[in-house]
Amino acid sequence: MDESASKSEFETLPIRRLHESLINRIAAGEIIHRPASALKELVENCLDAGSTSIKVTVKDGGLKLLQIQDNGCGIRKADLPILAERFTTSKLSSFSDLSRISTYGFRGEALASISHVSRLSVITKTKREACAWKASYSDGTLTPVKPGLTADPKPCAGNDGTTIIIEDLFYNTPTRLSAVRSSSEEYSRILDVITKYAIHNPRVSFVCKKAGSASPDVTTPLNSEVPQAIRLLYGHAVAKELLHKTLENETSRHNKDDPVTWSAESFFTNANYQAKKMVFLLFINHRLVESPRLKRALEGVYNGILPKGASPFIYLSLDIDPKAVDVNVHPTKREVHFLNEEEIITRICDAIQSELAAQSHSRTFEYQTLLTGGLAPREQDSKKQSKVRPSNDEREEIDENDMVPLQQEPPKRTASQHKVRTSQHDRTLDSMFPVAHPSTQTLPVAKSSQSTPLNTTTAREIKESQCFLTSIRSLRQALVKQKHRQLTEILENHTFVGIVDLHRCLSLIQNSTKLYLVNHGALAEELFYQLGLRQFGNFSRMKLDPPPPLKTLVEIAVTAEESTSESKLTKAQITERIVALLMQRREMLSEYFSLKISEDGMVESLPLLLRNYTPNLDKLPSFFMRLGPQVDWQSEEECFDTFFRELAYFYIPGPLPGVSNATKESKAEQEAEHWQVQHALFPAMRRYLNAPKTLLERDVVQVANLPDLYKIFERC
Repeated sequence: MDESASKSEFETLPIRRLHESLINRIAAGEIIHRPASALKELVENCLDAGSTSIKVTVKDGGLKLLQIQDNGCGIRKADLPILAERFTTSKLSSFSDLSRISTYGFRGEALASISHVSRLSVITKTKREACAWKASYSDGTLTPVKPGLTADPKPCAGNDGTTIIIEDLFYNTPTRLSAVRSSSEEYSRILDVITKYAIHNPRVSFVCKKAGSASPDVTTPLNSEVPQAIRLLYGHAVAKELLHKTLENETSRHNKDDPVTWSAESFFTNANYQAKKMVFLLFINHRLVESPRLKRALEGVYNGILPKGASPFIYLSLDIDPKAVDVNVHPTKREVHFLNEEEIITRICDAIQSELAAQSHSRTFEYQTLLTGGLAPREQDSKKQSKVRPSNDEREEIDENDMVPLQQEPPKRTASQHKVRTSQHDRTLDSMFPVAHPSTQTLPVAKSSQSTPLNTTTAREIKESQCFLTSIRSLRQALVKQKHRQLTEILENHTFVGIVDLHRCLSLIQNSTKLYLVNHGALAEELFYQLGLRQFGNFSRMKLDPPPPLKTLVEIAVTAEESTSESKLTKAQITERIVALLMQRREMLSEYFSLKISEDGMVESLPLLLRNYTPNLDKLPSFFMRLGPQVDWQSEEECFDTFFRELAYFYIPGPLPGVSNATKESKAEQEAEHWQVQHALFPAMRRYLNAPKTLLERDVVQVANLPDLYKIFERC
């Protein structure tokens, strides 16, 4: 290697002073990570201003619009010129003030950072001023509200308080904008921030909704209490199992000036509540923060109480003397450091553990006296047991000399007609018949036709998406209310026997000693409806390659539909109306349901409800045609309900109505569908289906019971 070339590679570069705009933009990136972090800063400003009402309006996950309106003290007109400059604050005057700070914000960087990565506008009015003032900011300085006007604040109509309007967030930082996830996920994060602050500030009214929506997704009343706020925002299942604990350091009772004095208030669930993911709300000096050490310690408390994989709900508010807290350790104030951290964590965990132990007697379980397929104890046996075994109170009154040793009864043998007959290999009907054409069976169903068990991959867990829409919550609650417990138990514990008629969607399943004939098409329709609600806003996508034209699909279905001849409109007019309706709502279809239609009308992807299951794409034209007249697009809840019904109808296994499945070309398709029904559909029913009572009317029929069969054989 040339020695001169090597030296040039390590040549000392000059040190330059960064441009002021670049410095500010870098600083803004440390504080404003996503729309939710901007919202957190502004909500804290609203609370510092003494607001009792905070209204948040969001568009496109906060990227297009994020508006926060409060009724606080407002901002003086004289302060507006420096409002968005860095390190301008009304809460600090010297460094020593940091040791006494009790407000949320103190550095004066929130609005400055936001102005460097978005288009910022402020409308504010104090009680003493006669009108409100509007100002716009860019890169920390005032800019004209409209072209041709001066940059000075302009008078306008407005109520007491402040309204912050953030538009086009990250418009000048494309890398950060591309890193932001989907608008639905960002909106969920915004709702999460609002929910947590609403829990901690129950006396403040919070409202959060999407722009253009008539009903809010989060709304809380004024002057409430923490338990009522938890019930409203996290549901009755959490609220009914809450325990309450308050504690404080012993020294704080005698010396209020002791820098290590602290107090804590906590609401946490008992052993009856079990969730898949821990919900931990931690506020230190009323600031929402994170503490991995405290969270791990609390998880350790519950590890010995809850089953493996179960998690609690915990809300903890910790008040520590400001002198003992260092709030200036994180740009977004997400973390704080305080004195005697280990001691405080130990005290809190011990107090919660003691309260849980004291309430351990209240743990309740739901159970059935007689399980499906079980045997009720005979009345004579129960009377014998009551005579032989005295109660605890009776034992104290019996003299030891009068006691007769009890003989342990031998275990009773289970009669043959009450034994559950299932093979260890889960043998199905197909394994009892020889394979006619083994050379043509190339799908996984060929493997299941042998006597050896099928090695299938374990299905992924379908987690319920977090959703704050009242309409989706209402539909999910309706599913729980209509659940038929005994039928759901049969499906949860069933053994698949075989498919009787694939074309008519008839299959056999076994539960205990009973055999059932089920319409797996009707069960599948209910299953896919519930899976759609379960994954709302968080669907996997099933890409179509090449993407078919939407108009062509609708034309095919409208042309084949006989009922359209009775309409006053022509088939072409019906097609145009349906296509225009779906194109008008394509953004909503993509955001909520992952049904993506391009601007030029190409269907690029469909929602994937269940892995390893592909619906019959021959039904695609009918599906898009039915979305027009069958979906109620006017009401939000009815829209979601009818859309998921149509999506579930599209996902039902089987060919198009009226199409014969006996041709040689459809043999492979039948085998693939057979495999999907057995290895994808029925396992999903076992895990996720809350069976409604309506399925018992004609879709689930008991065809045999082993004890009854034995009675018939005994007569022969």
